[in-house]
Amino acid sequence: LKWDLRRVDGYSAYPELDFEIPVGKGEMGTVGDCWDRFKVRIDEIGESLKMIEQCVERLQKELKRSPDFDPRGKLPRKIIPKAQDYYMRAENPKGELGFYYIADGKTEIPKRIKARGPSFNNLSVLPEICKGVMIADLVATIGSVDIVLGELDR
Repeated sequence: LKWDLRRVDGYSAYPELDFEIPVGKGEMGTVGDCWDRFKVRIDEIGESLKMIEQCVERLQKELKRSPDFDPRGKLPRKIIPKAQDYYMRAENPKGELGFYYIADGKTEIPKRIKARGPSFNNLSVLPEICKGVMIADLVATIGSVDIVLGELDR
């Protein structure tokens, strides 16, 4: 699936960066198998390195340093959001990471906050991709989905 929040719903400096969204092509076997998922992960690392190089180059050109430069100087010490619901999402190495935040408008402490990590959604694909897989191959298949078990404990 060619989907990346940094491209689809660009935030921060991502809209200004040149990068590809790696997808499986079955170059080493079947599209979507363990090798294919591994190849996508390696390609993602390569794209991340390209983005880092672009950011370093940009910082070297644009960053103006002086003795009285304080990057935190104009930031407020406390942020009290308006009373409403917020949903923030960002691209994560394993998928989309989201936070649902309910503010009461009176304090910086949220009334309610819920994190939504990608591992639970990624786990839901296991019954489908494990069909017909030999028991000896299950460890590699499950590992290739790259689930964080601590994220699943709710």
